[in-house]
Amino acid sequence: MAAKVMKAARCPTDELSLSNCAVVNDKEFDVEKIRHVAVRTGPTDKFIFTLKSHSSVVPGTIAFSLIQRKWASLSLNQEVEVTPYRFDPNTQYLSSVTINVDFLQKKAANQDAFDTDKMAAEFLMQFSNMALTVNQMMVFSFADKKLLQLIVKDQEAADLAVLKGGQSSGKAKKIQTGMCMSNTTVIFDKSPDSPLNLTGKSKGKSARQSIINPDWDFQKMGIGGLDKEFSDIFRRAFASRVFPPEVVEALGGKHVKGILLFGPPGTGKTLMARTIGKMLNAREPKIVNGPEVLNKYVGESEANIRRLFADAEEEQRRCGLNSGLHIVIFDEIDAICKQRGSISGSTGVHDTVVNQLLSKIDGVEQLNNILLIGMTNRRDLIDEALLRPGRLEVQMEINLPDEAGRKQIFEIYVARMRDNGKLAPDVDIDELSVVSKNFSGAEIEGLVRAAQSTAMNRLIKASNKVEVDPEAAEKVMVSKNDFLNALENDIKPAFGHQAEVFESYIQNDIISWGDPVHRVLDDGKLLVEQTKVSEKTPLVSVLLEGPAMSGKTALAARIAESSEFPFIKICSPENMIGFSESAKCQAIKKVFDDAYKSQLSCIVVDDIERLIDYVPIGPRFSNLVLQGLIVLLKKPPPKGRKLLIIGTTSRRDVLEEMEMTNSFNTNIHVSNLSKPEQLMNALELLECFSKKEMDSIAKKVDGKKLWVGIKKLLVLIEMARQTDEEVRIPKFLSLLEEEGGLSMS
Repeated sequence: MAAKVMKAARCPTDELSLSNCAVVNDKEFDVEKIRHVAVRTGPTDKFIFTLKSHSSVVPGTIAFSLIQRKWASLSLNQEVEVTPYRFDPNTQYLSSVTINVDFLQKKAANQDAFDTDKMAAEFLMQFSNMALTVNQMMVFSFADKKLLQLIVKDQEAADLAVLKGGQSSGKAKKIQTGMCMSNTTVIFDKSPDSPLNLTGKSKGKSARQSIINPDWDFQKMGIGGLDKEFSDIFRRAFASRVFPPEVVEALGGKHVKGILLFGPPGTGKTLMARTIGKMLNAREPKIVNGPEVLNKYVGESEANIRRLFADAEEEQRRCGLNSGLHIVIFDEIDAICKQRGSISGSTGVHDTVVNQLLSKIDGVEQLNNILLIGMTNRRDLIDEALLRPGRLEVQMEINLPDEAGRKQIFEIYVARMRDNGKLAPDVDIDELSVVSKNFSGAEIEGLVRAAQSTAMNRLIKASNKVEVDPEAAEKVMVSKNDFLNALENDIKPAFGHQAEVFESYIQNDIISWGDPVHRVLDDGKLLVEQTKVSEKTPLVSVLLEGPAMSGKTALAARIAESSEFPFIKICSPENMIGFSESAKCQAIKKVFDDAYKSQLSCIVVDDIERLIDYVPIGPRFSNLVLQGLIVLLKKPPPKGRKLLIIGTTSRRDVLEEMEMTNSFNTNIHVSNLSKPEQLMNALELLECFSKKEMDSIAKKVDGKKLWVGIKKLLVLIEMARQTDEEVRIPKFLSLLEEEGGLSMS
């Protein structure tokens, strides 16, 4: 049949518009014989339509619905060339078609579930034997719900060779135009920003962005020593987000909504949160410092919390499961999420802020498109309701890095120096990672910075003006000595060894005047070795008890120093002068809490009777501090940590009455000098008297009773040495006798 020139017209009824067919007058075409037509709108533009007839259509015109005219770029009364069209059964019968679906009117969008299996059955009932073309736009009425707009995305032709018993070609043939059959497989997809909620098995895999940035390289993320923590966070918080939403929905799973990173300052919490924000292909993270949320006006603090989640709420309403991920990073989250009821005052602002945050993360209207990352070094202050599953579910402790971790961190911070040839060959990263025990990531960065400043300082001319030699500036080289100098003088770890404090306790060194001293030191070495090696006793405690001035603190300090543990701290009453009972308890607890953060730790609890404010008149002591100490002395460190506690006391009898000696694993007695030969050994080691004076002292004390502490002896010796040589020995012996250390009778 020859082509007809006709004019485009408006579809006469809504029912005909929903048929998605071109409509002509009954007299134009015999629709029983001619089922499809090709409509040519221009020299190169041809569109295939299925044909219907209706008496209300003006002869000489062909009627199209609005969406058909939009697809074919037709205007009303435009002349088109209409030709009958037949499909080739061998190549144009469709085996499957993939259709993109969305609401026809965006204002009518809702979250009603659309069952794609029922939609596919309804589609085949309405549009069987219809011409379909890739990118064709259609209107679809389904189950009295809102009208849907369909766009044909992809279609494949049936392989008729299989139906005839032949060999299949093995590949599905993609075609541009085909005819929908009653057994064609229909798959419905939706665009990523569509709020349409599709369910059922006839749902395709929705187009979606990968949650991980495509150009992200895990090898170059710049986090050292946190590989295990990062992999745990990825497994718990992001593995479910890598999969398509329909897979998670099929499992009945929910995404993790919150991560809490806690640990000592400078260990990389903020760096990890920043890295997570860069890694994820999500909206720009909202970074909030905890105190910024608080506002002096009533209700504004809560409004600030609501504003943080407003974008996520709006997008979830619009896009449903396909909503993008919104990240909120809270630095110092403990500032706004303290335990409810813990802050005095009539306003209760902190409490209402916590309530608002709880309801936004996991309230009645749940958001599934948010990830809250909180950071704090005071996890104990945060409200418990915020830490339950469904809120800040993943709680990761970011600890001090171990040796391997420190090496990674050093490698990161010296990488640029090495690439630019500014790192001397004698710098051994392995050695630096060994000697920098208990350094946090921030302290290692500071150490590298201090080494660089030392290297640069060598090139500054010491003259009237501060000048840098231009030629020498190109030769800046950071050497091993620069790092060692920075370690020695510039950067000390917050959770390290208090070298200066311990040196003050043993400034006269340990005077090995006899077997009692050797026994204490030998037993101390055994306890140190037990702490290092034993898997059954992660907590080892010992009480050094003995008379006053017998050198207990010095011996405890020597045992602690010789252990070479990365964390060694002394808990002494001299640091708590004027403290209230509760403040003293908090100070003692902080020492123990800090120790738990290190792999190997040693705490010296000095002068216990002074710590508990014991006074024999009364008697009086602080029960609060006593009970706190007893609990801490018995409390085992966290898994994987080991702790050695060395206590000292001059009043064992008092501690026994208080049942405190039972809190220590073992007791070691520190004795006074009790024999003349012990006194002579001490004097010989101190080299404070001449040979003649030593002989004179030996004769005077031979066979006499002696009982003096080494610390008291040192004081008496120094007093005697201030006198003339003629009276030095008599003065020393008289002082010794007056202090009760020597009985001449």
